Amino acid sequence: MIHFLFLFMAGLIIFLFGMVRLSNEMQQLFSARIRELIVFSVKRPIFGLVMGLVGTILFQSSSATTLLTVGLVSAGLISFYHSLGIILGADIGTTITAQLVAWNVTAISPLVIFCGGILYLLAKDTWKMIGEALLYFGFIFFGLHLIGEATLPLKESDLFINLFQESHSPFFGIGVGILCTGIVHASSIPIGILVMLGKQDIIAIENALPILLGANIGTTVTALMGSIAANINGKKTAFAHSMTKFISVLLVLPALSLFTILLKCLSSDVAQQIVWGHFIFNLFLAVIFMMFLKPFSAFVEKIIPGTEETLPLWPEFLDKRCLAKADDALLCVKKELIRQIMLSERMLRESLQMIPEFKESHKKRIMYIEMVVDNLQSEIVEYLWNISCGELSPATSKKLFAFSTIVYDIERIADRSLNLLELAESKHKRKAIFSEAARIELKEIGSLVMKNLIDAASLIEQSDGTKIKDVYSRHSNVFVTIRQAVENHLVRFYQKVCRAEAGPIFVDMLVNLERVSDHCRAIVERIEGLKEV
Repeated sequence: MIHFLFLFMAGLIIFLFGMVRLSNEMQQLFSARIRELIVFSVKRPIFGLVMGLVGTILFQSSSATTLLTVGLVSAGLISFYHSLGIILGADIGTTITAQLVAWNVTAISPLVIFCGGILYLLAKDTWKMIGEALLYFGFIFFGLHLIGEATLPLKESDLFINLFQESHSPFFGIGVGILCTGIVHASSIPIGILVMLGKQDIIAIENALPILLGANIGTTVTALMGSIAANINGKKTAFAHSMTKFISVLLVLPALSLFTILLKCLSSDVAQQIVWGHFIFNLFLAVIFMMFLKPFSAFVEKIIPGTEETLPLWPEFLDKRCLAKADDALLCVKKELIRQIMLSERMLRESLQMIPEFKESHKKRIMYIEMVVDNLQSEIVEYLWNISCGELSPATSKKLFAFSTIVYDIERIADRSLNLLELAESKHKRKAIFSEAARIELKEIGSLVMKNLIDAASLIEQSDGTKIKDVYSRHSNVFVTIRQAVENHLVRFYQKVCRAEAGPIFVDMLVNLERVSDHCRAIVERIEGLKEV
C-alpha cells in the first residue's frame, strides 16, 4: 500500500513539474508576440475567447492563462471587459487535457518524453525549444499515468468502491472537487484522476459529475490568490472568473439528473462521459456568458466599484491623416513622445521604490509598461519615417531628426529602469542588505535623476531656459555624487561595513542611474537645439 501511495505522490509531483515548466516555457514564447496577441484579443470578445482557448491548450493550464490575463488587466494593457472573453476561452481550452487522458495519451507519454529529451539534448535553437516543450508535455501525462497505476489497487477496495459508486449528496462531491483543486492549483489533476478512475470502472458518472463541477470552481482559487496584489481591474477579472463558474454550477445543479442522462446517451464509457461532462459544462458556461457579456460586466462593476486607467499599447496621437502636412504630423509625434516619456518616468519611479522593498506583483506591472514603451518607439519611428518621405524644410528636418533621437533616448531610459528592477530583484533574492549610508546615497542620487527625468518630460512639451540649466547642473551633480558614492562604498567595503554580495548590486544601480541622467541630458540638448527652429 505504501508503494502505491508513493507512486501516486511521485505522479502528482511529475505532473505539477511538467505543467509549471511547460506553462513558463509557453509564456516566454507568448511574451515575444504579446503585442499581436493583445491586438487580436481586444478586437471582439469572440477573438478573446479564441486566444484564451489556444493559450490554455499551449499552457496545459487554464490557471496560467487566467493569471496572465489578470496580470495584463492589472497592468492596464487589457480592459476588464476584454479580459472576460479570454477567461471564458480558457475554460473551454482546459477540457483538452481530459480528452487526451481519455484517448490514452498517458500510455505513450514515455515515448513523448524520449523524443523530447533527444531533441532537447542534441538539437539547437528552435528544435531544442520544441524538444523541451515536448519533454514537459510528456511529464504531464506520465505523471497522470503513474497516478493511474497507483489507483489500480482501489478496484479491490470495498471502501473506495462504496465511496465512488454509491449515491452521495452532490454538495459533498462539489466540496471534494473544490478542495482538491484548490490545494494543487490545477483542475487537470482531479479531473484527470476522475477519467483514470472512470477507465478502471471504479467511479460512476453520478458521483464523478459533482466532483467535476467542484473542480471547475476550485480552479479559480489560483487567480483569486494572484489578484490579491493586483489593482481593482485585476481583482474584477479574478472575481468574474469565480462568478462565472459558481453561477454555472448553480444553473446546472437543478438539472443534474438530466445532465447525467445526456452524458450516458453520448457514451457508454464512464471516462468519456466525464470528458463530455467537462466539455459541455464549460461550453455552456462560455455560450451563456458571451451572450450576456456586457450586463455581466456591468454587474461585476457594481459589486467591485472603482476603476484604474487602461494603458493603451498603441499610439494615441499618431494620426495618419496628419501625414499630409509635416508640421501637423510632428505635433502628433510630440504629443506621443510626452506620453512615452511619462511612462518611462513611471517605470523609473516604481523601480526605485522596489529597491528597499521588492514585490513580485509590481515587477510584472513594470515589465508590461516597458513593453508599451518599446511598442511606442517602433510606432513613432515608423511614423517619423513616413513624414520623412515628403518634402521637408530645413527647420522641419531638424525637428524630425531631433525627435528621432529623443524617442530612442526615452526607450533607453525605460531599459535602464528595467535594469534597476532586475537589480532590485537580485538584491531581494540574495538577501543583500545595503548599509544605511549606501541607502541614503542611493536615495539622494535616485531623487536627482528622477527630477532630471521630470524636467526632461516637461521640456518636450515646452522649452524653458531655467529648467534646461537645472538639468545640466543636476546632471553634473549626479556625476560627482556617483563617483563619491563609489569611493565611499570601497571604503565601507574594506572596513567590513558593507557586505560583499551587496557591493556589485549597489554599484550597478549607480551606473544605471547615471545612464538615465545621461539620456535626460541628451534629450535636453536636442530640445535646446530646437530653440532656433
